[in-house]
Amino acid sequence: MTTADATATTKATHGCALVVHGVGDLRLDPIQPAEPHPDEAVVEIAYGGICGSDLHYWLHGAAGESVLRQPLILGHEVVGMVKVAAANGHGPAAGTRVAVHPATPGGTGVRYPEDRPNLSPGCTYLGSAARYPHTQGAFSQLAVLPARMLRPLPEGLSLRTAALAEPASVAWHAVARAGDVAGKRALVIGSGPIGSLAVAVLKRAGAAEITAVDLHEEPLAIARSVGATHTILATDSEAIAAVEADITVESSGNYRGLNSAIRGTMRGGKVVMVGLLPTGEQPIAISLAITRELELLGSFRFNSEIDDVLVALADGSLFVDPVITHEYPFNESLEAFSTAKDSRLSGKVLISFTPSAMQGAD
Repeated sequence: MTTADATATTKATHGCALVVHGVGDLRLDPIQPAEPHPDEAVVEIAYGGICGSDLHYWLHGAAGESVLRQPLILGHEVVGMVKVAAANGHGPAAGTRVAVHPATPGGTGVRYPEDRPNLSPGCTYLGSAARYPHTQGAFSQLAVLPARMLRPLPEGLSLRTAALAEPASVAWHAVARAGDVAGKRALVIGSGPIGSLAVAVLKRAGAAEITAVDLHEEPLAIARSVGATHTILATDSEAIAAVEADITVESSGNYRGLNSAIRGTMRGGKVVMVGLLPTGEQPIAISLAITRELELLGSFRFNSEIDDVLVALADGSLFVDPVITHEYPFNESLEAFSTAKDSRLSGKVLISFTPSAMQGAD
C-alpha cells in the first residue's frame, strides 16, 4: 500500500501495517513514509484492540453496509505516545501518552441534531470502509493522526487499560441514552466486550441489579468480574423474561438478542440498542414492544464521553481490566484475529505494537 491509497485522515508511517485486502486476506504490509500536515501528529502506537468491525472486514469483506473496495488498514481502538507533535502547536506535546477519538464528524446536507455529531451523515471513522476512498486505520507501528483526535492520558492510567477507552466510550454512551440508572434493575443482552463494558458502566452509575446474558460461560464470568449481580445463559428464555428490567442494553447485534431484550424489559421500560444488527429486515417482536409501551433507543458510537471515561478509568471508579483476555505481538496479528473471533474463549483481544513485542518478527 502506498500513500496514494490512504486518505488524509490517517497515514501509517513506518515499518508495516495490518491491512485487510479481502475476505480472509489479512496481511502485514510494508508502507511508505508520509509527511504529517501541520495539524497532524506522529503517534507511536502501543496497543490496538480488535473490534467487531475489524473482524467483519476480515471474515466477510464488509461491516454492515460498509463494503471493502480497496485495501484497508484496520484499527480504531488505539493508544500510544506522541512521537512528533503537530507543527501548528495544537494538541499534545511529544512524549505525551494518548488515547484516540477516531471520529471525524461532517455533514452532507442531511439534517441531524447539532449537539450529536456522532449522527452527522458525513462522519468518518478510522479503519472504516463506509466511504471511498476508505478511511485508513491505525494498526501500524507509527501513525499520523489529526491532533484533535488525541486525548492525553491522566496520570497513573496505563496504556494497556487505556486501550479500552474507545469501546468503553461506546458503552458509556449507550448507558447514558437510558438516562438515570441509579437504583434501577438493568439487563445486558450479550456479554462480549461491549456488553461487559456496559455492565461496568452500569455498576459505576449505581444500578441496583445488573443481569448479564450470553450464550457462553466465559463471557458471563467476565461480566460478573466487572459488576454483574446475576447471569443467565441465553438459552433460558423464561429466566430472561422474568428479569423485568427497568433498562436493558442489547449488545449482541442479533435479532434473537433484541427479542430477548424486549421480553426481559418491564412494561414502560427502556431498551437501548447498541448491538448493530445486519442490514435489512429483521424478525422482531415489535408488537410486544408496542403493547408494553417500551422505549426503543438506538445508540451509535459516542461523542465527548471518552474524556469522562479516561478520568473514570484513571480513578478506578470504572473497573474494566478483566475485559482484556488476550494480548499478541504485532507479528502474530492473524493469531490475534483468530482468537478474537471465538467469543466462547475471548473478551477484548489486544495487539501490542511495541518493539519488544515484535522480537522474532521477520
